[in-house]
Amino acid sequence: MTQRHPRPGEGPYTVRTPRVVAARRLQRRRERDAAGLFLAEGPQAVREAVAAAVVQEIFGTRDGLTRFADLMGSARGGGARISEVTEEALAALAETVQPQGLVAVCAQQPVPLEKALAHGPRLAAVLAEIRDPGNAGTVLRTADAAGAGAVVFAGDAVDPYNGKCVRASAGSLFHVDVVRSPDPAAAVSVLKGHGLTVLAATGYGDTDLDALADSGRLATPTAWLFGSEAHGLPGDLLELADARVRVPIYGGAESLNLAAAAAVCLYASARALEAVP
Repeated sequence: MTQRHPRPGEGPYTVRTPRVVAARRLQRRRERDAAGLFLAEGPQAVREAVAAAVVQEIFGTRDGLTRFADLMGSARGGGARISEVTEEALAALAETVQPQGLVAVCAQQPVPLEKALAHGPRLAAVLAEIRDPGNAGTVLRTADAAGAGAVVFAGDAVDPYNGKCVRASAGSLFHVDVVRSPDPAAAVSVLKGHGLTVLAATGYGDTDLDALADSGRLATPTAWLFGSEAHGLPGDLLELADARVRVPIYGGAESLNLAAAAAVCLYASARALEAVP
């Protein structure tokens, strides 16, 4: 494998090498937003990023670059720079306890809501004020698996390019249109204007999900609203929704967590939509 190494005598990049220092800054949201870049960690995320043609540079240990030589060849073919780093430098770039040898610097590709809707998605998810990156990334992954075409991070939601969110999405960040919308209510209005039924998932909903599915009302283009696990959806968004939907609880559990409830709702819609000729 032909790979990009530092100049002769320089050795692998270290934690003090300017390129590594610059990449480490991307662990902070302010720096990510300013640069329009983010970090993707581990071979799975890097592979998806390479396939999406968003990788600018890959930092890898000698072992990591060797083990994933084919992936490095694909990345190089797409114009990415390949840089060997020390184990210490890789650990500084990674945010996991046991990094897997690769970290990529990737270009952010947020999509305006109007452009995402121009693609005609039949299913979308809106993450309103959800601040937990693990939950947000998991919902993003679930939305992708359910066939959603767009995921909207609305209001004061977590940064979709946060390292934990990227890891929790397991590559789905690169599969769907990721939208940032500072005004959740405005996003709902746009979704409605494009003909999507807007459903708010809430434990206090007056509409039962099973009854909604049995009525056939899920067999139309739909956007699901999900709120934070701690506070739920704001009242104004609940009022704007076409229906406020609760997931039925048949056992003794008080409620479902956000990711589980989102999976139930999104898959109910996916099943209904798939049945439409």
